[in-house]
Amino acid sequence: MKFIHRLGYYLSGFVVGIIMLMFFLGGKKTSCDWGLDARVLKNMRNKERIVEADALKFFQENRIDTATISYLLKSGDVNFKESNIDAKPCKIYQVEGVVNNQELGFIFENCDSTAVLKRVFNLK
Repeated sequence: MKFIHRLGYYLSGFVVGIIMLMFFLGGKKTSCDWGLDARVLKNMRNKERIVEADALKFFQENRIDTATISYLLKSGDVNFKESNIDAKPCKIYQVEGVVNNQELGFIFENCDSTAVLKRVFNLK
């Protein structure tokens, strides 16, 4: 069998497979959060969030909207060097990101059903 025939069979099967995936997965909210950062951030986004008084005080003093929490959980990065993933009963993560030209750090306590924002601080 010539190479061009094999290529034709391969491409036709590939196209049929893509169409089937689009049909079966088209209406579903599927995502590909495979990276460690993405999995941790998605896990915290999907939980009930509690903001402690220290964090609220920082937001009020710096005139930052609390919607920044949601933004940072979508676009931020987890600093695993500063995080304590062995803490019991809840893991502690430091999420960092840039908001309105400010580099902010958030300390989250990630429990089974809640994500508690413990502290917010400027990185620089």
